[in-house]
Order: sequence, then structure tokens, then C-alpha cells
Amino acid sequence: MSSLFPALTAGPAGRVALSFGDRTLTYGELGAAAGALAARIGGAGRVAVWATPALETAVAVVAALEAGIAAVPLNPKSGEKELGHILSDSAPSLVLAAPGDQLPPPLRELERLDVDVRAVGTQDGAQAVAQVGEDDPALVVYTSGTTGPPKGAVIPRRAVTHTLDALADAWQWTGEDVLVHGLPLFHVHGLVLGILGPLRRGGSVRHLGRFGTEGVARELNEGATMMFGVPTMYHRVAQALPEDPGLAQALGKARLLVSGSAALPVHDHERITAATGQRVVERYGMTETLMNTSVRADGEARAGTVGVPLPGVELRLVEEDGTPITSYDGETVGEIQVRGPNLFTEYLNRPDATAAAFTADGWFRTGDMAVREADGYVRIVGRKATDLIKSGGYKIGAGEIENALLEHPGVREAAVTGEPDPDLGERIVAWIVPSDPQSPPSTEELADHVAARLAPHKRPRRVHHLDELPRNDMGKIMKRALTS
Repeated sequence: MSSLFPALTAGPAGRVALSFGDRTLTYGELGAAAGALAARIGGAGRVAVWATPALETAVAVVAALEAGIAAVPLNPKSGEKELGHILSDSAPSLVLAAPGDQLPPPLRELERLDVDVRAVGTQDGAQAVAQVGEDDPALVVYTSGTTGPPKGAVIPRRAVTHTLDALADAWQWTGEDVLVHGLPLFHVHGLVLGILGPLRRGGSVRHLGRFGTEGVARELNEGATMMFGVPTMYHRVAQALPEDPGLAQALGKARLLVSGSAALPVHDHERITAATGQRVVERYGMTETLMNTSVRADGEARAGTVGVPLPGVELRLVEEDGTPITSYDGETVGEIQVRGPNLFTEYLNRPDATAAAFTADGWFRTGDMAVREADGYVRIVGRKATDLIKSGGYKIGAGEIENALLEHPGVREAAVTGEPDPDLGERIVAWIVPSDPQSPPSTEELADHVAARLAPHKRPRRVHHLDELPRNDMGKIMKRALTS
């Protein structure tokens, strides 16, 4: 199998591949550094990567892939218990880290190899790539572990190449594109899409280190063409736009703005479009599947949807009993199931969990609930475990209620859950961060607001006011932490 990154050897050596602040690597320098490291770690089995937002992380992962071995990216914010579990489960032979990085106790028992981004070597280490196949592991990425210890999703090389090439088709992504983002590098969004994606195309990536609207504006003004972010980032952008015409002007220069990892509220879509003339494109994926759908660059950027299935990806909605939903009417809620070359191969050391994740005919159960329009567009309404509310005989997705709440001027942030109700089965509960904490909107006001926009049975029956919503490192709201 050939290299995942043809530009390392066939592209212009002087072209900038990676920028992290004032630190940069050209393709020639990246090829030399990754080649030298690949030669040292070839045959090492799995290797852990201390995934800080730095050049060293990118070089380490590229070197592992060039050497034909699997990389296990580690979240630097993980606690010792979680790190201990991941190391015990994945059993890496060594850990790759930037010189000077202080590693926590669980990692000190592993052999450490510092990554030299200025190393000069040959491409000999990449010869191992010819010995691996498309189904061999590229990455082992650990899930968030909301229902137990994190599980290691084994992502094969074919999933990486398929997803990145399918996105290139959907987004008209080329080597001329320059991507800016500030996402963490232990997750598929920031690492696979945000680092490996530009490198596979032969383009450039500028990582902000830490997300900020000033950095976004600077990079877009200096030639960046694409931005990747999560809804929290775009929400900050939307909030900043009224007072920052320079930011609006910079965003207006972008070829493509992409949001993912969670649904971007329609209200933020509308605010960004009104200020910049740009529409944010949403895509849908997860650790186990990489990317499943996206709004296409040449398609309609329909707010509140995640577009259509990517080339090669099959997607269906099913009822609770597994019966496929055949009528796409934009209203019938079902669980998303997918199959295709973008899927992971297994949960490491968890054959039980792997078997439970797939149907008998090979479809992966995502646990995400959605509706589908007649033209194929998918609109996600939430997670089956936390966002599907069964109230008064209706199946209700929390996402559409959250969007409606965010249209109220007194609501800054919103989350919706369900709780047991003796009459309705479940009642709808809203958790809001009010725009003015001294004068929050009442339950009755918000209930009437939602009922007028959606339907009376979708109105919240209880409202809690919070100073902030609990979120994880990717900005996703942790609904299991919301308890009455």
C-alpha cells in the first residue's frame, strides 16, 4: 500500500505543510523528520502519542503511519486513572512526546522517545508501508467513555483514506487550500480531518494552538481558505461579530467554514451568515465511523442539517425494532445506521462491544437520532440515550427544542433533557443560561415560545437556570451531568 501522504515525496519540498504559531515545517522538512522517526519506530507495534497542540504531535502521527504502525493519541488533560486504563488496554511499546514535555506517572513506566522535528533522515522508514494493507490499523482512538471506561476504536488505514478523499470530493478540497483551526489533536476532528486532511491533499494547515477570534481573523486575512471548528467556537464567533467588523470581513474571505462534533444551533448559523455572507457547512461523523455525511461545497448549506451521505457511505434510519424507515418526510425520527469503508474494525479487546455495535447485516448502530428529508438531507435531533424524549406518545428530539429556545432573546445557551413523568411518560426539561441572569425568562414564557414555533407537545414543562452548561474538551454539552 502506498503512503497516505504522496506530497511528502512527490510534492514541492519548499511548500509549507504545518504551522503552529511561528514554528513551521515544509513538506521537505516534514518528510525528513517523519522519515527519520519512522525508521526508528518501525516494527515497534502500537505507539502512544502525547497529543499536545504542537508540531511534534503531527510529526509523530505521520511517522507512525509512514512506518505502518498504529498511533494511540493521548489527551493531555486525561486524569491518571483514565490514562492508566488506556495504556493498559492498548499496550503501546513506547510513547512519543515533544522534548521537555512533562509526562504524568502512568506514562513514566513506558519507554519515551522525544520527537525531533528538525531531524534529517531518509524515507527508509516508509518502506514498511508496503507491507501493510488497507485494513491494518492506523489509529486507536479512545471514546469519551460516557457509559463506562473509554473503548479503543481501531481505525484502519482505509477509513482514513476513504474519509479524507470523500471530503475532498464534497468540499472541493485541494492542495491550494490552507486550513486554520484550533482543535485538540487527540480526536478525529482535529487530528484526522484537521492535520492529516491537509497533508493528504498536499495543502497547508495553520494551527492556532488555542482558539481565538483574533487568530482566526489574522490567518484568514493572510491567505487561509478554510476553517474547522466546533459549535462552541462558532458561537464565540457569532457573539464577537457585532462588535468586530474586521472579523466579519475576514470570515467573508474564507472559501469554506466547517462545523462539526455537535450540532451548530440555527441561531448561530443565521447570525454568522447575516454578518459575513458566508454559510457554515456542517458534517456528521464520530470516532467509530470517521465522516458519514456533509453539506457539499456545491450544494445547499441548509442550516440545521448535516447534508447528505458522503460517496461510498450507506446510511439508513431505523425504528426501535430495527425496521428501516423508507419514507423520508423530514418528520419521522429514527436511529442512524451506517456502513461503508469509513468504519472502524473493532473496539480493542472488546469483542462483546464490537458485536453489539453492529447489526446482523453489517450496519453500525450510531446511537444518533435523525430525520431525513425527501432529497436525502439528514437532520440530527440528538443521541438515542440522552436526546430522544418519549412524551405523550410522541418521539421528540431534544435538538429542535434547543434551537427554538436559542431563538428567544433571553436565552444565551440551552440544553434539553427528559425526566420521568407519571402522566406523559417523560416530560421535557430545559436547562438554560439566561442572557440576563438578573431577569431570566420564566417557564411559561419559554413554553409558549417553543409551542408557537414547533408544537404544543414539544414545550418544556420545567426550566432550570444555570451559570454555564457542562461541556467536554470538544465543546459538547455533557447532559448526563444535568440532574434535577
